[in-house]
Amino acid sequence: MTAEKIDTLVIGAGQAGIAMSEHLTQMGVPHLVLERNRIAERWRSERWDSLVANGPAWHDRFPGLEFDDIAPEVFPPKERMAKYFEDYAALIDAPVRTNVEVTCVKRCEGRPGFIVITSQGEIEALRVVAATGPFQKPSFPAIVPDTAGITQLHSSAYKNPGQLPQGAVLVVGGGASGSQIAEELQRAGRKVFLSIGEHYRPPRAYRQRDYVWWLGVLGKWDEIKVQAKKKHVAFAVSGYDGGKTIDFRRFGHAGITVLGMTQAYEDGVLHIAGDLAANIAEGDRAYLDVLREADAYVTRNGIDLPPEPGAWNMLPDPACIADPVRTLDLRAENVTSIIWATGFKFDFSWLQVAAFDEQGQPFHKRGISAEQGIYFLGLPELTNRASSFIYGCWYDAKYIATHIGVQRNYVSYQKT
Repeated sequence: MTAEKIDTLVIGAGQAGIAMSEHLTQMGVPHLVLERNRIAERWRSERWDSLVANGPAWHDRFPGLEFDDIAPEVFPPKERMAKYFEDYAALIDAPVRTNVEVTCVKRCEGRPGFIVITSQGEIEALRVVAATGPFQKPSFPAIVPDTAGITQLHSSAYKNPGQLPQGAVLVVGGGASGSQIAEELQRAGRKVFLSIGEHYRPPRAYRQRDYVWWLGVLGKWDEIKVQAKKKHVAFAVSGYDGGKTIDFRRFGHAGITVLGMTQAYEDGVLHIAGDLAANIAEGDRAYLDVLREADAYVTRNGIDLPPEPGAWNMLPDPACIADPVRTLDLRAENVTSIIWATGFKFDFSWLQVAAFDEQGQPFHKRGISAEQGIYFLGLPELTNRASSFIYGCWYDAKYIATHIGVQRNYVSYQKT
């Protein structure tokens, strides 16, 4: 059976794959986009019911299409985000094939390109773009054994409070997901414990501008003038409840018991690290740094944005932060569920090429991999901190499409 042939094959039809398709079309590159489920499937089935985009509608979109039914400052709900990418794919006439799973990519022998094995047959492509994004395989530590009798879910499997058995809930993770889920559960009447580690906690908005705007004008998307931060630090900002700043002191005063990092489990008791004060202080430092930089920017550029003195005020420490809990007896506290909002890890087991380093991580520069003809798109820090966001992956895709166009010109060159 002869394999179908195509110049460039894009794996994944989420935000990265759709962006890639747009730029390949503009470059005149024949291509296909394969998606194992539906377009933007993770927005639909791998997120909780109340999830909204982390940025407002004016920002969390591609340049070619605005939201026609949502005000610019509103944070679009997850189903609307999925529809947005479906609409965008239709707008650009993206050649997407859904319900096609890629199981293996390997280099051809004796000729250029790659053999791509899918659930619907083989495709031979000169180039392959892995646009499967940063949220590939749920990751959480094996701290609490299955024999503990506790319902354990990763945040990607959590849907709503009614999904969980009656009782208290421990949420592990202080980023956008863990914070939003903890607050939702507390409002639903659950007793909630929230275990947080190191985190970056900016203001949701300041001086009538959303944080995504400050990220842009202060150069924080690019981080050229910013000292390198520790990797894998939770990004504590979300659009939940209209876009309020995540404030762990406010959570504590509302009844959520904020804990340090969950370390170990022994005989029904969780041992909690003594790092809560340091984590809160580091989050405060990041928050105040943004306020200072924003004020300096306003003054330097003479912009008419009203002062916001109230943003500098910190709530007093609630009891759980002033006197941190170091051990949590799950049975005594009636904790029946744990939600691990601890992020994801890569799963490129299907990509059987020399595009990875010694640790098995993608080896690339701006998405151009060590294996000629293999590209990565949508990964965190691919080019900068915007790369895994809707705003950023569109521009990264443009760079990769340009590189593909240049390579096609080299291959097609013939001496006259």
